[in-house]
Amino acid sequence: MLPRRRRPRGGGGAPPGILSPAVRFPGVAIYLAERRMGRSRRDFLSRLALSKGFRVLDAYSSAVTHVVMEQTSAEEAICWQESRAAPPPGCTRPALLDISWFTESMAAGQPVPVQGRHRLEVAVPRKGLPSPVWMAPYACQRPTPLTHHNTSLSEALEVLAEAAGFEGSEGRLISFCRAASVLKALPFPVTAPSQLQGLPHFGEHSCRVIQELLEHGLCEEVERVRLSERYQSMKLFTQIFGVGVRTADRWYREGLRTLDDIREQVQRLTQQQKAGLQHYQDLSTAVQRQDVEALQQVVEAAVGRALPGATVTLAGGFRRGKMQGHDVDFLITHPQDGQEAGLLPRVMCYLEQQGFVLYHQYRHRGDPTHLTWPSNTMDTYERSFCIFRLPRPPGAAIGELQRPCPTWKAVRVDLVVTPISQFPFALLGWTGSKHFERELRRFSRKEKGLWLNSHGLFDPEQKTVFPVAAEEDIFRHLGLAYLPPEQRNA
Repeated sequence: MLPRRRRPRGGGGAPPGILSPAVRFPGVAIYLAERRMGRSRRDFLSRLALSKGFRVLDAYSSAVTHVVMEQTSAEEAICWQESRAAPPPGCTRPALLDISWFTESMAAGQPVPVQGRHRLEVAVPRKGLPSPVWMAPYACQRPTPLTHHNTSLSEALEVLAEAAGFEGSEGRLISFCRAASVLKALPFPVTAPSQLQGLPHFGEHSCRVIQELLEHGLCEEVERVRLSERYQSMKLFTQIFGVGVRTADRWYREGLRTLDDIREQVQRLTQQQKAGLQHYQDLSTAVQRQDVEALQQVVEAAVGRALPGATVTLAGGFRRGKMQGHDVDFLITHPQDGQEAGLLPRVMCYLEQQGFVLYHQYRHRGDPTHLTWPSNTMDTYERSFCIFRLPRPPGAAIGELQRPCPTWKAVRVDLVVTPISQFPFALLGWTGSKHFERELRRFSRKEKGLWLNSHGLFDPEQKTVFPVAAEEDIFRHLGLAYLPPEQRNA
């Protein structure tokens, strides 16, 4: 029996089990961008190139010398490249080439010289006002940092989005969220309405709001919404733990306006809402990064006691780099699939014995069929919605007068248990932001024909689930550049 030949490294693109010939052109490393060509065509082109001795890389990296795209404009190509990590010092970015260079090279059996007609490049003016730029239409295609250049503009649109949500207008809510997300991703401050030209998701309404803000420093519509009794009451009510938009709307229509009005109706509240109202002052105060670190130590100790080897991972806004927030999310898993089953009740029992739990609502793991079939509903992981009693450091003080504060404060915490096989999907889904996740799932469905949720990535035609070991694998399956958590603040 002949010894098995090793597959050459760096010749990615060939399916498992197919051996590629020796690399004939070591100075050329091609990356076929799946953006428009699709997975099956990309696989075919990869095999073709490998058969002719070209080196084809599966992942975009500093080793790539030629990026090949199909049915892609120069503006789209430039934006795609700028969304990738900058090359290391001393390295240049690879050439962005149309598919014509690839087909001519395959016909010639060797790399043909790159000519101007092959290149996907545009001249970008750098003087005066920043020119209108091309921007990817999906938030999951572009990095969105925590701090950006257009905070006041995006916040105004988010007020209108929130108000639309309070009115049950999902379409208007999403429209304003998308426009705000685009502003957050811009690499410059918007100072003139002309800079909005060509940007995705900027309709007449959003443009009018931004123009008014730029010209007058405020927008009459936004201020009217902010000061309206309904908006203020709805915002107040929905900040109560356990109160959603429907409940808040019912209370408002019944004439309730304040927390005291709610307290007078306490017999109508759920146990969760009663706990939220009781600890409202603490829960409406921002949780600080040092609080999160203290909470993680508490949870890790309880999890380690209940199941040695299990891990606790911080998710949510704090994983995206926020220094403060209003709740804390932890994902719990174990390296061996199945070991995590039934873990949470033991963890909660220990935490209650230690006096850390003021309230918790436990939810059993849902129907396992939901784990392997596409669904847009909430995940079915085992979880506890909690209010923790977090001790304050000795000598801590609050307020401008530095008054001594209570010895503890209430903090909202969610504990979620996931099997290790689904952990990357749970981590991606629970990291957020909410708009980023919404856009990622929309991209999966609209552009790739796949279904993504917090349990898996599904191909409805093949009826298969994509195996992954990390978040990066999910982005790769979708043909997206990996965005680290701190760039998902859409």
